[in-house]
Amino acid sequence: MTGPSKRDGFSSKFGVIAAAAGSAVGLGNIWRFPYVAGENGGGAFLLVYLLFILSIGLPVMLSELLIGRRAQKNVFGAFRSLAPNKPIFMAVGIMGVGAAFMILSFYAVVAGWTLEYTYLAFGNSLSGMSAIELSEFFKDFSGSTKGPIVWMTVFMILTAGIVIGGVKNGIEKYTKVLMPLLLVIIIILCVKSISLGGAEAGLAFLFNPDFSKVTGSVILEALGQAFFSLSIGMGVIATYGSYIQKKENLLYTAVSVSFADTIIAVLAGVAIFPAVFAFGIDPSSGPGLVFETLPNVFNHMKGGYLFSVAFFILLVIAALTSSVSLLEVVVAYFTEELKLKRKSATLIAAASITCLGVLCVVSDKAFKLFDWTSSNILLPLGGILIAVFVGWILQKTDVKDELEAHGGKAYFVNVLILVLKFVAPLAIGAVFLKGLGLL
Repeated sequence: MTGPSKRDGFSSKFGVIAAAAGSAVGLGNIWRFPYVAGENGGGAFLLVYLLFILSIGLPVMLSELLIGRRAQKNVFGAFRSLAPNKPIFMAVGIMGVGAAFMILSFYAVVAGWTLEYTYLAFGNSLSGMSAIELSEFFKDFSGSTKGPIVWMTVFMILTAGIVIGGVKNGIEKYTKVLMPLLLVIIIILCVKSISLGGAEAGLAFLFNPDFSKVTGSVILEALGQAFFSLSIGMGVIATYGSYIQKKENLLYTAVSVSFADTIIAVLAGVAIFPAVFAFGIDPSSGPGLVFETLPNVFNHMKGGYLFSVAFFILLVIAALTSSVSLLEVVVAYFTEELKLKRKSATLIAAASITCLGVLCVVSDKAFKLFDWTSSNILLPLGGILIAVFVGWILQKTDVKDELEAHGGKAYFVNVLILVLKFVAPLAIGAVFLKGLGLL
């Protein structure tokens, strides 16, 4: 690749939104959001979360898209090109590639669990198990080595198979099918869930806010969930931004992706909480909600077999659309900075990440270390520096030029820069300090 004209890219507006939304919509929306909302009061948490999506998540996402398209390079090359004499910002690119590498290594392990549970759901192998037996089964499986390694490897092969096809013929082609399929499945699950007797309590929990439950900790949890669920700070959005044509409206893209990400998270809550309340399950069941609690719900639900199969297929699709974007960050770096061919870059990156994934399977300490380092250090620091870069370093004329490239007018540019200069860095900084245990 010697210049922008030879770079692969998205061919349509829907392709851009499907791919970027696919990146943002992942296990964080369908696995993490419901249990975090359950632990933090439901409706009140949801409102605070939505506020932060609009006020912090959207501006920072727009910044990443802008950086990528302005430079027309991978995340490292983008900062090197736009800030050649400012090493601290080039470090953002390195952190982005490192974060994608690290996150995918343990993310693929969890995604492997979803493949195992999809296989079990098809075979109806979890039916008849008690809540205690389901809990023990999950602990035994996730704590073993052979099964998780096999499924994690299968998942990485699927991911690499999509990425190796390129942006237009790989990522865009498959996400344009997978994202509508994901939406159809989750809507079917919602319809089934709200038809259950006693489902009203679950909907009330999610949509009737109890502001007495809003504490400083809940606010920071909501900000953290909003920030991380949008795939901000890990180089994914900047990388995808570099593949977007100038005729596309970046604000429209950012709003569409943020909306899709948020609506999927809310629909996941609608699919899960009515079922949980209908069967008298504690909504604050924590991370085990999906793999331990819900299979027990399916066992006691009329039509539970189909519900279970559909739900775990949904998890696999969500995991796959996110893993594809994470692998693309590394592949883009390898092809543009190390001058490798895409096929070689994809195979080397996927194989290396799989090896790290094996380490995460055999060592719980490695799994937790990668998770903690990426979530609490790399992503918040990346987000802060991205906001500071667009707010303070990038010329306002460059920002405006990218926002108006589609032929419209960016009347909001002054407000955007104000948010990026002051509001976003302070808010993300609070999440950063909380993650380090300093707040």
